[in-house]
Amino acid sequence: MTPSILIVGSGAMATLFAGRLVASGVDVTILGTWEESLQALRTHGVRILDFDNKEDTYPVRAVDNPSDCRGAKYALVLVKSWQTPRAAKQLAGCLQSDGLALTLQNGLNNRQTLTNALGAQRVALGVTTSGATLIEPGLVRPVVDEIVSLGVHSRLKPLADMLREAGFVVDLVTDTSALLWGKLVINTAINPLTALLRVPNGELLSRPTARNLLGVTARETAAVAVARGVRLPYPDPVVAVETIARRTAGNHSSMLRDVMRGAPTEIDEINGAIVKAGEETKVPTPVNRTLWQLVKGLSQP
Repeated sequence: MTPSILIVGSGAMATLFAGRLVASGVDVTILGTWEESLQALRTHGVRILDFDNKEDTYPVRAVDNPSDCRGAKYALVLVKSWQTPRAAKQLAGCLQSDGLALTLQNGLNNRQTLTNALGAQRVALGVTTSGATLIEPGLVRPVVDEIVSLGVHSRLKPLADMLREAGFVVDLVTDTSALLWGKLVINTAINPLTALLRVPNGELLSRPTARNLLGVTARETAAVAVARGVRLPYPDPVVAVETIARRTAGNHSSMLRDVMRGAPTEIDEINGAIVKAGEETKVPTPVNRTLWQLVKGLSQP
C-alpha cells in the first residue's frame, strides 16, 4: 500500500515537505486556507527549484475542507503558530483515533494546543532546521539543510521513516523540552531582528549593533529556559545563534517574509511567549519585550 500523509498548511515549509515526500513515493494531501496557493497546487502541483534553477514538479491533492481529509493516519502541522487553534480543530475531525499529528512549527505552545484538541497520544513534537523561500504560491527554493529532530513517541516510527525516505536527516531525541527551547532561543533572536531591519539572516553578523542584540536576545531567552529547568542542546546560546545565522546567511526569515507581505507574524508565540515565561519564572526579559512590541507595532496603526 502506498504511504500517505496529510500536511496542514500551504506556505513555504508545507510546500517543501510536500514535494520531498511525493518525490519519495508518498501520497500527499495538503489542507489549507490560502486560496492562491491551493489553486496553484491544484493546477501545477508542488514546484521546487534546485540550486541550478531547475524546476521539479510533484502532484499533490490540495483541499480546503477538513471533511475531505477524514481518516488521515499521519499529519504534519506546518501552519503559522497563530493558526494552530484552527488546525487543531480541523485535525480533531479528520485524524484517525490511532493517528499522529507531528508539529514542526515555530513557537512555544503549539504542542499543547494540539494536545488539548487531540490528546497526548495523537501529538508528537519536532523541530527542523529546513528552510525554503516561497517564490510564488506553490513554488519554493530550499535554502538550508533538511534536518528534522523528533521527540520520541510510540507511534512515530512510520512517519520518521517517511521523512528519512524523503531525504530529510532525522534525529530522535528524548528531551523534548531541550528540542523546543533550543530552536526557540534561535528564533527569538534572528526572526524579529531580521524583520525589523529588513535584512537576510547573515546580515545580522556584519552589523556590530545587530550582532550584539542577536547575542543579548539569545542569552536572555536561554536564561528563561534554564529557570524553567530546561537543559539546552548546546553549551553557548550566542555561538548557537551565530552559527545558524551564518549557515542560513542568505535566507529571509519567515517573520521577515510575513512583514514584507503585510501578513500576521508569529511574534506573540515567539518573543511574546518568552516575556510571559519570564514573568512566571521571575527572569527579566527587557530585550524580548522590546522586540515583541516593535514587531507588533509594524502591523498596528
